[in-house]
Amino acid sequence: MRRPLPTGLPVAALWLLCAMSLLLLTGFVLALSATRTAAQEAAEAATGPPLNIAVLVSNRLDQCYDPGDVAAIRRFIKREEQRVNARGGIAGRPLHVRVLDDNRNAATTTANIRSALSDPQLLGIIGLANSTRAQAAFKDTGSEIDAAGVPFISDLSVNSIFEKHPTVFTTRSSQDTERIPVTTEFIRVMGFERPAFVGLDSMLFATTLGDGLKKTLTDKPLVADHRLTLVDDKLPDSAVQTAIADIGAKAPDMLILGIGSSRAGGMLQQMMAAGVTPPLLLSGRIDALPPEITRTYPNDIYQLAWDNLPEVSNHRLRKVIAASEDTEWVFEGKKNPSAPGWLKGECKERPEPPGGIHDPLSAANLRAITLGTQYADMVGLVANAAAIAGRGSDIATFRARLVKELKSTYATGRGIFKGTFENWSFDPTTRAASRTPFIVMLPRGLGRTQLAPVQFVRLKNGQLKLTNTLYLDVDLIRAHSIDDNEKTFNAEFYLSMRDRTNMATIEQIDFVNAALDPRTNGRQLAVTTLHEGQPNAAYPENMKIYKVTGKFLFQPELSGYPFDTQRFSIDIQPKRSDAPFIVQPPPPSLRDKNVITDGWDPKEQFVTHDEDFVPVVDPYTHAPSVVPFFKANYVWMMQRQTTDYFLRVVVPLAFILIVAYLSIFIP
Repeated sequence: MRRPLPTGLPVAALWLLCAMSLLLLTGFVLALSATRTAAQEAAEAATGPPLNIAVLVSNRLDQCYDPGDVAAIRRFIKREEQRVNARGGIAGRPLHVRVLDDNRNAATTTANIRSALSDPQLLGIIGLANSTRAQAAFKDTGSEIDAAGVPFISDLSVNSIFEKHPTVFTTRSSQDTERIPVTTEFIRVMGFERPAFVGLDSMLFATTLGDGLKKTLTDKPLVADHRLTLVDDKLPDSAVQTAIADIGAKAPDMLILGIGSSRAGGMLQQMMAAGVTPPLLLSGRIDALPPEITRTYPNDIYQLAWDNLPEVSNHRLRKVIAASEDTEWVFEGKKNPSAPGWLKGECKERPEPPGGIHDPLSAANLRAITLGTQYADMVGLVANAAAIAGRGSDIATFRARLVKELKSTYATGRGIFKGTFENWSFDPTTRAASRTPFIVMLPRGLGRTQLAPVQFVRLKNGQLKLTNTLYLDVDLIRAHSIDDNEKTFNAEFYLSMRDRTNMATIEQIDFVNAALDPRTNGRQLAVTTLHEGQPNAAYPENMKIYKVTGKFLFQPELSGYPFDTQRFSIDIQPKRSDAPFIVQPPPPSLRDKNVITDGWDPKEQFVTHDEDFVPVVDPYTHAPSVVPFFKANYVWMMQRQTTDYFLRVVVPLAFILIVAYLSIFIP
């Protein structure tokens, strides 16, 4: 017996509802079928014998806790391998990545390279960071690498190790073309007149650095040059004391220290005890020094850095981590029970972080992520460049094409490979990555690192251009009129800034996400000058302060609406390419977090940086080139208040439903 149709709905409405449901179901099935077909085509496209990439790593079995570098490398290169194969492989052939670990043993390093070269389908080799082990390995296997023509993307900073091997590149900037020139220019610009050097004569990196400085600082020669010899992997006290006494007598105004971060702490303690404390430029990292040194050393300490700038996080990295589970990005901090220190009682248990959750943005973990994504970028670069050889190519053609692309398409000033978090290009002559270092300093008494007042950028002609650090803070006062449809918000904030020349003004800044006025094609901004930097009892001298009001763009992610958290930012970059600057914000603890908002609750505030580039093609010569520049993003994460949502949406909707029910069913 048929059931009667509900009296509240007409038959036509039911038929229409059924038809729409059937149409939606059909569309879903077709979309799912198309997705499966595309996946099958991609999988079928990668056929034949795989093209192999060998990745060389060096695990740290001697450390109490794993720094996470190798774990991050393994995780990210595996992801990149899967990504390449999901897109059809390399010119139709699947990619296979093989990891070879030498455990920091020179003989194993050489054996791993020979093992990789014995593979007839080897496309390239990636890795090898230690200069001393690399020198021995290339001495034994260099002729075999040359004979095979295998592209080898190392991670070496001493070019003399591989300069005779035309297929070897490095992801490090060249010590000869980057570290030494930047150090030399920094000494000259900052006005140091009496530099000195202390290094290790058994460490190739330090020897090359000392010899390079001695050669380039002809107008400001080294007043002292000490090359210390290790005994049982330690610095003899007698040699250290002799060097300290000579440095004290020569009174240099800058000491370049190239003995390694782990050994620098002990020598600096002896220097402070002897009252010899000139400004320092370390070849290692400041944060690797013992805390008692960084707190009490009575002079400035400098270092060169390529990643993880002070008080700033990588823009691309921050966005990717925010969209993932934190555990996917934590690599450092795992206990290494096989380390000798546990047996000797030298290792100490680390306290667990609050809640047992490790911070993926900690300095040590960021270093692991940076290294892991760098290796993954090289896997992607090798795949992209080799694929240009085309389907059906033999292994020799793939290798030759890869080398050619690295020297042309991805050559400095011509093109860039956009990696996960960095942009990559190589100098076709030195075959070193084009990565000019930043100069980071720990000012005496400040307690925190920051960018030094002067920096350098590499121009298209290869010369170094002086650029200033802009110490800049954005204090957001109010954010209002947030519109998800127009993707805009209004902001009022104070902007305070200074540089070493006291010449920088807000006119040099481009607020790149400020909305454009369609009538004037200019930014919708209003700027009021509060202080121009002159001596004043109320404001800091040399500090320029402005009040800015304007409309800015943002990109809402509404998948969690109305319980969503959105990203609002003030994006800054140089207005003119011939007047570049690099932004240094204050520490997070000193930033004002009080913000007045309409319908939103501020949750987090941070600053990110990003390197971008403008691709340019000369219309006359058709020569491609790129113009790099840096951006800074002052970001506020805000959570939507649900009270406003219920008042504006839920309550009116409930009222409409009640009226509809009364209108349709009561009659």
